[in-house]
Amino acid sequence: MSFQLKIPVLTYHSMNISGNTYAENDHLALASDLETISEVGFRVIPLSQVVDWHQGSISDEELARTVAITLDDGSWFDYYDLDHPSCGVQRSMFNILRDFNERGASTYKSHATSFVISSPQARALLDKRCMIGKDWWGDQWWVDAVASGIMDVECHSWDHVHAALDSIAQQDQIKGDFSQVKTFIDAESQFAKAGEYIGDVLGNRPSLFAYPYGLASDYVVNEYLPNFQSQHQFRAAFSTESKALSKTDNRWFLPRFVCGHDWRSPEDLKTIIQGA
Repeated sequence: MSFQLKIPVLTYHSMNISGNTYAENDHLALASDLETISEVGFRVIPLSQVVDWHQGSISDEELARTVAITLDDGSWFDYYDLDHPSCGVQRSMFNILRDFNERGASTYKSHATSFVISSPQARALLDKRCMIGKDWWGDQWWVDAVASGIMDVECHSWDHVHAALDSIAQQDQIKGDFSQVKTFIDAESQFAKAGEYIGDVLGNRPSLFAYPYGLASDYVVNEYLPNFQSQHQFRAAFSTESKALSKTDNRWFLPRFVCGHDWRSPEDLKTIIQGA
């Protein structure tokens, strides 16, 4: 039987901070996991390279023993060190990656992709209702993050169809379920409009998309994304299906593992990585 390469894509949420232990804090989990990945002989590569490999432009040999790291939602906790109201100062995901790279703990440079919510109005309201109203969900950091070479910024929809918002870009106002984006009008807002805003900030449109809540409708996966690529300009989209990514996976529904759901300890992570 021939060997089929599989690449784990690991997902963190930088706002997942309820304490200062691995299981309670995605920042501490990421710092630990970078060490674990190195210890088991794997390396962290940009998610864009995983997509290149999936679409046939990079060989299996080049990406053997690799993982990719993604971050969802795009709050300031991704990039800035912030003083959490109950857990103290948190090292940002960006600075955790930079610290690891600067220590020279590995011969490679670890990298992450931040999937950000596009709408500034949605982020401003979510900042008030889901954080503590300190304007910690702005896009001021996006350009610097990309320029660093440590982090890419990609798209996590226009408004996350978030339940905390008064109004969302979904015709029936069904909140908290991205699989209810089922029409061309809704998809144009959540994909094309979202990508346009991020492109205006960065100077280049995003090419990768992560579904809020990991969910997508059949219409989005099988009709909108494949048939209207010239408008939305994405080349792949990610779910939270719990498995390592292989070349047989649908480019519009690629899998990812989620910290705190699919693994809760360094030992769990080793099982995921070594299983790939």
